[in-house]
Amino acid sequence: MEGIQVSAEVAGSRNQISIIKVGGYIDTTTSSELERALDSLLKQGRFFLIVDLGNVDYISSAGWGIFISEIKSIRENGGDLKLVRMVPDVYEIFELLEFHHILDVYDSIDEAINKFEVLESSGQPVAKEVIFSKPEPAPAQTSTVTKERVHTQIQTETVAEPEQKETPVQQDQTEIMRAELPLSEKIKMIVKRNPEFGAFKIKKELNSVNYGFMRVGWFAVRNELNRMGLNNKSKRYGFATRSK
Repeated sequence: MEGIQVSAEVAGSRNQISIIKVGGYIDTTTSSELERALDSLLKQGRFFLIVDLGNVDYISSAGWGIFISEIKSIRENGGDLKLVRMVPDVYEIFELLEFHHILDVYDSIDEAINKFEVLESSGQPVAKEVIFSKPEPAPAQTSTVTKERVHTQIQTETVAEPEQKETPVQQDQTEIMRAELPLSEKIKMIVKRNPEFGAFKIKKELNSVNYGFMRVGWFAVRNELNRMGLNNKSKRYGFATRSK
């Protein structure tokens, strides 16, 4: 593993926001340096915090633990900690761990600064309304009755409408129709088929023959998932189940 680089600077109209810039890997051996930088700011009474992860390639459980362990204290002091510029591989783990229920993520430092200042100037709390929201149970946790109902429905549909193979002409027409669909509709189609896919895998699927080799940025996919309320795995599974 590589080392870690940590630096801090101030931002905001009143220099009330602290930005911690991190580079390298955040693991068991390097996380202590990040923890010291964060603790130093908290001891100074600086609770408006932005952590720039744009140059971080990996975060272990020890690294995530620093953010989660401090967030309650930060918010009790009227502040918040916002993460920005996560690379796709790091965000995939962040989403898998469902930390988006606890921490806010932004595409850029300016966006996070603006969020702090807009909320502060309007007198609203700068933190998420719910600190530790309980995620909706994934389909694997649904009751036996629900599973039986879904299983029965699948069996009924299979018997009533046996699968028919498309001819090459029909396949070509289908691919053309998919290619012409807007981004939101393509994402919905992918989620229906693969609800376990996160933003990064959806981005890769969009750039395939099935969806007209659509080239779109990872942030754009994530923002679209947020807009449609499909920004976590349990919501995507729920959408896929309802769409059958």
